[in-house]
Amino acid sequence: MTDRYLDDLTVGESWTSEPFTITEDEIIAFATEFDPQPMHIDKAAAEAGRFGGLIASGWHVCSRVMRQFVDEAYFGDTPLLGMNVDALWWVRPVRPGDTLTVRREIIEIRPSKSQPDRGVVRTKTTVTNQDGDLAMSFENQMQLPRNAEAQL
Repeated sequence: MTDRYLDDLTVGESWTSEPFTITEDEIIAFATEFDPQPMHIDKAAAEAGRFGGLIASGWHVCSRVMRQFVDEAYFGDTPLLGMNVDALWWVRPVRPGDTLTVRREIIEIRPSKSQPDRGVVRTKTTVTNQDGDLAMSFENQMQLPRNAEAQL
């Protein structure tokens, strides 16, 4: 992908990821290290619990979405700085074998008033499963450099 800067972007622009599948092994491995709750690491306890089976940690889903963002490099090699995440919602459990698709949309672009070489882009991210059901959503802001022409 070509490097893209703040001035190359438009509000309403969106992109959709290639689907990726969450496996039982990765759910258990992630949770064992970072979120060792029974519904993430113990199949028997998960089946007896309120979710009726093993589910991925929400933080696991977030980390996979981040990995997908980095791997697909929507902005090329342009350096980005994550600033915040707002309105993070884990709407539906992600289960072993679920195939997730990520859609991002630019909802705001704001050049900096105090630092003319950069600005902020705000995106809305939705994650759906193979049935099109919403699993997770959030908004975030990233700082991006402006292109050289815009800085003159």
